[in-house]
Amino acid sequence: MKDDALLERIRAAMPVLADLSRADLLLFRRSGAERAVVVAHARPHSLSPVYAESQTGCEVTAAERPDVLRAFHARPWRRRVHSETVNRAPIARELLPVYGSNGLVIAVLAIDTSWLAHERQLRRSRAFRAALQRLQETVLRGELEGAEHLSPFGEHDGIVVVDSELRIRYVSGIAANLYRRLGYPQSLVGRHISTLETRDYALIAASLREQRCLEEQGTEHEFTWIRKTIPFRSRDYRPVFRRLARGDSRPAGVLIAIHDATEALRREQELRIKSAMIQEIHHRVKNNLQTIASLLRLQARRSGDPTVSHILGESVNRILSVAVVHEFLSQNETAAISIREMSQRILSQTVAGVLDPGKEIAFRLQGGNPHLPAQQATVCALVINELVQNALEHGYDHRDKGLITVTLKDEGERVTVLVEDDGEGLPEGFNVATDGSLGLRIVHTLVEEDLKGRFVLESGTSEGAGVRAVVSFPKSTVGGEEGWNARG
Repeated sequence: MKDDALLERIRAAMPVLADLSRADLLLFRRSGAERAVVVAHARPHSLSPVYAESQTGCEVTAAERPDVLRAFHARPWRRRVHSETVNRAPIARELLPVYGSNGLVIAVLAIDTSWLAHERQLRRSRAFRAALQRLQETVLRGELEGAEHLSPFGEHDGIVVVDSELRIRYVSGIAANLYRRLGYPQSLVGRHISTLETRDYALIAASLREQRCLEEQGTEHEFTWIRKTIPFRSRDYRPVFRRLARGDSRPAGVLIAIHDATEALRREQELRIKSAMIQEIHHRVKNNLQTIASLLRLQARRSGDPTVSHILGESVNRILSVAVVHEFLSQNETAAISIREMSQRILSQTVAGVLDPGKEIAFRLQGGNPHLPAQQATVCALVINELVQNALEHGYDHRDKGLITVTLKDEGERVTVLVEDDGEGLPEGFNVATDGSLGLRIVHTLVEEDLKGRFVLESGTSEGAGVRAVVSFPKSTVGGEEGWNARG
């Protein structure tokens, strides 16, 4: 096995080993005569990691980590734990060499754990500690297959050690409690795995036979368990290079992690049902809004008063703008709403239902694609709809051609929406509060009170022609929930 391929296999197995070792694992390679760099870092899921952030890519010198640099030359190699300090906290560290094809140390694996977790590991049985050491050595030889396909281990996973003869050598307290639920109140240590009327035997036998990690979810009685099997191998010492022999290794046993997923799967199923119900509600709300819009549109056509027809038409577009948001939520009720897709739907509805067929007015949508939560997206939809309708209604009374542009800007913590037209400009001294239409007053109220933002209406930049509406507001949930971060 080439050295790079060996290190890649080690890297793939490190997350599993970190969980079982209850430690942070850092793989170092030499980057100079007195330097080494972390090429891989795995943090455990089974307890709080030593390092808050990934150390991959961090370079250390002999002055900073003399123990690591010495490990590249240590002869003979003996397992030894020593004390170090990380972030002003004492930790237990063990350094294990990785031997390359030429018999030299090509990398060093650091096993860093808190002293409390280390002491707890020492209190476990000798059978477990021996199995863990054999697994660590199996990983460093690149002999662990399939570890990258295993799900992470949790703090409440039970551990069982089975030897190569399929006899149970160790059962953790959590695992013992899990087996009691299946009707095994007595100690399982020493029993052959085939004597248990469970799904363990077939999975463990397959893992030993194939010499690879396996994972299976199965239901026994009323419980749903997830089992993971991790085979480990052993080798004898030889005097050559004073290191583990590079001859054939032999199967030594299997580490089994058992997780009771019954309650989590039940909650997941309840959430799926709830989500489906909510999506169906949004679908029905959308349909009801469209029905109301159709009734109002019918009423507008039958009205003999142009003013009434116009008012009803504006109401129809407002309703349909809200229906657009419910349409998105009916597809995925937990997702943030794409404001770009929503704006495109609103413009399409405007062309189909409001635009005078005798006028050649084009619409353009440009800019980014901010995402907002449902309530904020609903308000934003109403604002965009009102501004587009206002541009159509008041900007092109005496013109048959024009362009209305909607620009979306995602500015990190804020969203800015610009609606610009090239129609007639604002009257001199125009004030939204006193001179604006109902639609503009609605926009002002929605932006200032619901979105907690700013609304500015100003004349265009080209010789007074056109109007430019600017709406800017922070990305936060409506209704007082702060700290929501939208997707950009």
